[in-house]
Amino acid sequence: MTELNADVLVAGGGPAGAWAAIKAAEAGADVVLADKGYLGTSGATASAGTGVWYVEPEPQAREAAMASRESLGGYLADRDWMARVLDQTYANMNELAEISRYPFPVDDNGRQIRRGLQGPEYMRRMRVRVRRAGVRVLDHSPVTELLADGSGSVAGAAGYRVRDDRPFRVHAGAVVLATGGCAFLSRALGCDVNTGDGALFAAEAGAELSGMEFSNAYAIAPAFTSVTKTAFYSFATFYHADGTVLEGAGSRKGRSVIARTLLSEPVLCRIDRATPEDQRAMRLAQANFFLPFDRQGIDPFKDLFPVTLLAEGTVRGTGGIRLTGADCATSVPGLYAAGDAATRELVCGGFTGGGSHNAAWAMSSGTWAGQGAARYAAGLGGRAGERAVHALGEAGLRPAGPATGGHAEYIAAVQAEVLPYDKNLLRHGDRLTPALDVLDRTWRELRGTLREEGAGVVRARSAAAMTAHARWMYSAALARTETRGMHKRLDLPEQDPAQHRRLVTGGLDEIWTRPEAGALAVAS
Repeated sequence: MTELNADVLVAGGGPAGAWAAIKAAEAGADVVLADKGYLGTSGATASAGTGVWYVEPEPQAREAAMASRESLGGYLADRDWMARVLDQTYANMNELAEISRYPFPVDDNGRQIRRGLQGPEYMRRMRVRVRRAGVRVLDHSPVTELLADGSGSVAGAAGYRVRDDRPFRVHAGAVVLATGGCAFLSRALGCDVNTGDGALFAAEAGAELSGMEFSNAYAIAPAFTSVTKTAFYSFATFYHADGTVLEGAGSRKGRSVIARTLLSEPVLCRIDRATPEDQRAMRLAQANFFLPFDRQGIDPFKDLFPVTLLAEGTVRGTGGIRLTGADCATSVPGLYAAGDAATRELVCGGFTGGGSHNAAWAMSSGTWAGQGAARYAAGLGGRAGERAVHALGEAGLRPAGPATGGHAEYIAAVQAEVLPYDKNLLRHGDRLTPALDVLDRTWRELRGTLREEGAGVVRARSAAAMTAHARWMYSAALARTETRGMHKRLDLPEQDPAQHRRLVTGGLDEIWTRPEAGALAVAS
């Protein structure tokens, strides 16, 4: 057992976790960051390029930016939070240029274009900055459960150091969960570490979730690769297997058309509406998008190629841990959430998409969570390491009955209910209800018996987190009896003005869902 003490523990090493660690350290906190993979290379951002919701501080431009997706998100976003994110993102992107010396491209006038980031270079520089801030980094050290003191306040976390093959514990004044969303091991690029662990930890500590119905994001990908960069498909035409145009299919709108067609036949694609200038810009912006094509001798601008849809759940959805304060605090003292682990409803309502808002949210919420956690830890007056603590982990760690292994069978059972398009994307009450029944049975079986030794505990906890995530998703999806944002009910296709509210979800053995207290502003 490795035992450590810190003011702030950050769980997760994507952009949100890195920003949280840096800002907590800058606030004077002693920080430990524990990553499931290797800080700087693991997660969805590190493996790809991403746009960023970066808007100059000009009133008309900011207003247009905030209004641009309000309708798509079902008018569930909060203008105050949106404005804060735009301000913080502007500041953080400028920091990347000035402190990290990020090599932004320049326009014809020599001015830097700060609307996007290349993930590998971005996260490489973030790792350097984290280390220079004095943060102790635990690579390949996934957190497996939270620790709490006698009052119920979060007081650290425990996990497993995979390379050293031994457990670890960090006693901390506050914890930031930046563990990402849940993509259900769908093979989406960079999402193999995104199994919803942080949401499970938060729920075990007594925190709530919000927006879990907005979790049925699917990304277009070539059938022969896991690259899920969807922006370029707005220049594409989709075709039936016989070569005729698939009417209504598209990237921003029309993925349901692709999904319905894929249930019975292949769907082909060609990015045939991009000009030569567009094509050159695309290769510069997203070089890794083209690698699988180049390796197979396919010209995506001229040749037809098969596509599929990969589930990205709450990685590209908006559901996550509910926040209760401007500093990204949760309802549990000492616990903070950032990035995809936290709900993004506040900034984009019930619809987000890839990059852009999510990237802006990661750096903004990471900043606020790190600063908030540092303040909370400082308020303990040095008592953080002296508190008696107890572990909170249950399912997949401390079963209710005789322990058995077998995480793989539970993962397969969950995937069978959440990956198929006709259950999760093409939602209908007649399919959601029996799927939730299966998931409830899966949870009871897992909760009663699953436990694995050594590094297997990480996989067992991921199986438990995926099962819990799926149950929260479908419970909220059944509770929202309308179509809003990315949550589209085929049996209830209209938006209901009476349901213009956010849904809060919680519980483990028994799931509950209720409307969030307080009225939302009326959509204009």
